[in-house]
Amino acid sequence: MEADAIALDGFLDEEKVPGLHGSTARFRIVVSPTDERADEMVMPCTVTDPAMAAAVLYDLVPGDLLRVTGYFRAPRTPDEPMWLDVTTLEFLREAPAQSPEGVGDGELDFLTADAGDIYQRTGISVHVADCGLFERHGTYLLWHDGDVAVTSVWAHTGAWVGETDDADRIGDLIADYERRPADG
Repeated sequence: MEADAIALDGFLDEEKVPGLHGSTARFRIVVSPTDERADEMVMPCTVTDPAMAAAVLYDLVPGDLLRVTGYFRAPRTPDEPMWLDVTTLEFLREAPAQSPEGVGDGELDFLTADAGDIYQRTGISVHVADCGLFERHGTYLLWHDGDVAVTSVWAHTGAWVGETDDADRIGDLIADYERRPADG
């Protein structure tokens, strides 16, 4: 890595935009260096290498953990965007709610112990039979229980955040959890 290059680890965001003939791609990663939501940022990225662009557009899914290395491009005027001009892209880990194969490795056991083989992949959500839906919200996992119309929220560590019957309150639950006093 050259002296001016920076490396960031982040989760692939939902939006991926192909360039002309798919030889370039624009995408965003959610960088969260700590468990504090206030430290989280969204970094726009651009790749001009055709092989990396194809990987971003066709092989990676939202929520995958990536390490991107490249050069930060700061805006020269207020109406220009900032972005990271990516020179290397490394796949670190599959999105937690994407893979039923991940069940059993400890990461999602606390949410899916009895789910068995009743998964269906849909974007960044996983339907479990007809009874509910797992969804990733940043580094948090949500369980939308259709039978009782309640959404339960867990941190990526497995810590209980809370539950609500009002979808508009999910952000408030997470904000309250992040403002709690540190244990210790």
